[in-house]
Amino acid sequence: MATTTNYGWTTPDDTSLVKDGASAIRTLGTSIDTTTYNNSLLPIAKTIVDAKGDIIAATAADTVARLAVGTNGQVLTADSTAATGLAYTTISAGAYTTISSASLSSTSVTISTIPGTYKELVLVVEGATATTNNTLALRINGITSATYETARIRTDSSNTVTVTTSVTELNIGMRANSSTTSENFTITFPNYTSTVGRINGIFSGGNSNGGTSGTFVQTSNAAITSITLFTVSGGTFNGGTYALYGVK
Repeated sequence: MATTTNYGWTTPDDTSLVKDGASAIRTLGTSIDTTTYNNSLLPIAKTIVDAKGDIIAATAADTVARLAVGTNGQVLTADSTAATGLAYTTISAGAYTTISSASLSSTSVTISTIPGTYKELVLVVEGATATTNNTLALRINGITSATYETARIRTDSSNTVTVTTSVTELNIGMRANSSTTSENFTITFPNYTSTVGRINGIFSGGNSNGGTSGTFVQTSNAAITSITLFTVSGGTFNGGTYALYGVK
């Protein structure tokens, strides 16, 4: 028997003697009907897209929808909260996202409710001064027990190396005084969400009189959820800013 070119429907040969024309027509008609019906379920109407850059995405099983293009520079990312499971998002420059930023004031500043969605944290303090001669210090998660261990190198006239163990705060080793040059420093907290190892970080900074850099360990096995900046010897902050960034 002969067949059609594309779908292979059965048709009589040119030399065939068609005894039952009605049956042959019915057989061909059934094939056409079945193929047409099945194919009608496959195409997606072109009218589903409306503008340049539109894409088609699923909202559920066997259900499609239009997702409009994002703005210049955005990237398409998975987003379980979106109807299509996709969303266009803006990537922060250098993959840094500001978690919190403000001016330094009072005797202490606490950055709380730190999300655990980043690879590391970077804390930047600029122009810090205080009403009296003070050492800038930091505590993690409000823990005041003796848990900090530091190794610090001073790059000033003393050029000293200091190792400190079992102290109640991370002493940055810089002076913040309204009558002297303001202080600037940066602290990086890698793997800050880990709950199975010690909290650790790297700090550096200083002023025109010199600087300091080093590393620290806090012995508690807890993710960082808050950071407090304060002055060790009393007095209050009267200048400077801080910014805490999350790094993707």
